[in-house]
Amino acid sequence: MRKRIFIIIGLILVGAVAYFVYGILTTRSHSPSETQTISHQGLDVKVVYCRPYKKGRLIFGEEKDKALVPYEKYWRLGANEATEITFSKDVTFGDKAVQAGSYRMYAIPKPNSWQITLNSELGKFGYFEPNYALDVVKVDAPLAAAPQETEQFTITFEPDSSGVNMDMVWDKTLVRVPIKQ
Repeated sequence: MRKRIFIIIGLILVGAVAYFVYGILTTRSHSPSETQTISHQGLDVKVVYCRPYKKGRLIFGEEKDKALVPYEKYWRLGANEATEITFSKDVTFGDKAVQAGSYRMYAIPKPNSWQITLNSELGKFGYFEPNYALDVVKVDAPLAAAPQETEQFTITFEPDSSGVNMDMVWDKTLVRVPIKQ
């Protein structure tokens, strides 16, 4: 009898481990990794993030409405691993001075703006909230209507005369953070 119980428990554990491993191995196909880079006026900027799809879901909104990214809650700016941004030189990110280097980047979406934060804690899986004591800068970025509905979360860079704009677009939302030397 005892042997039968151990076999059943063993099968349940093997099944649970197999399910967990399957989830890890297939997550990249659901939210593929992306690297965006720009070199402009001697400044190199790189963002590494994962790109989830909308799939008919409510993306931004109230938690009670089951929004995928609820207002006033931590969001890793993508999926899977934490989003990381690297600057080759000291910059002004939004309106805040930031030293050259790599940072974890996350957001707190709000109905009319996002708070974008750079944090010095690197190498962590993005699902887990950062150590907030390691936040380096926080900037408020206003929302704008995206020119068209975007199915997959996207971060792009656009140069302009004063530096680079980092645009984050998903669903019908566009958020822009200026980056200047």
